[in-house]
Amino acid sequence: MKRLVIADDNPRLVLSLQEFFANDDKYEVVGTASNGVEAVALVERLIPDFLLLDIVMPELDGFGVLSTLGIKRPTVIMMSQLATDGFVQKALRYGASYFLAKPFSFDALRTTLEEFSSPVHVDKKQSHNLDEKIANLFISVGIPAHIKGYQFLREAIKMTVDSPEIIGSITKRLYPTIAERFDTSPSKVERAIRHAIEVAWNRGKIENINQIFGVRVYSPNEKPTNGEFIALIADKMLLEGA
Repeated sequence: MKRLVIADDNPRLVLSLQEFFANDDKYEVVGTASNGVEAVALVERLIPDFLLLDIVMPELDGFGVLSTLGIKRPTVIMMSQLATDGFVQKALRYGASYFLAKPFSFDALRTTLEEFSSPVHVDKKQSHNLDEKIANLFISVGIPAHIKGYQFLREAIKMTVDSPEIIGSITKRLYPTIAERFDTSPSKVERAIRHAIEVAWNRGKIENINQIFGVRVYSPNEKPTNGEFIALIADKMLLEGA
């Protein structure tokens, strides 16, 4: 059974998470903290597998916790309403393995825990590097972290990196799998990803996109399909050794 420590100063959220995992046969909440100092002490004493960590907390914020923890830290899932590009990038840079924007589905959280518990994610550093690369790329192309399409697009890219052939079954496998993970519908996943791409184009970051890929892939008047955009970024990640 994987052991969780929750560090968040919102008692209602902490209680809800405790109740959610109360009868779970794979995850157990072994400690909770309402401030960063308590969080560090709990992690050092209990040595959990996962730390669910808020950013804004009394005494020591989430970034302070990440800075204080040693190399042998648990897998850190950052949870915050401060889901701007800068905060996401900083969280990953400081050692968080994943960023969940509040409010989030508890089922989506559990799915994330499952992913990091699977043998595919035994190499946490490699998984963290891929998340950081995707986050940096999204910032460069102008996709903000607070929109739903950000998370869906990130999952789509990671799934395509793991299994490139899935891009050929985008409506039959990719969208439904993401929808199940985030407790939504495949059509909403498709629309949210489309919106994320449109936001990048509307922000006029096309030149950044072309620069990232080293060639003039697109012009302001042409937008890629969801599948084209996902495949393009996944290919880049694979070429960079993701």
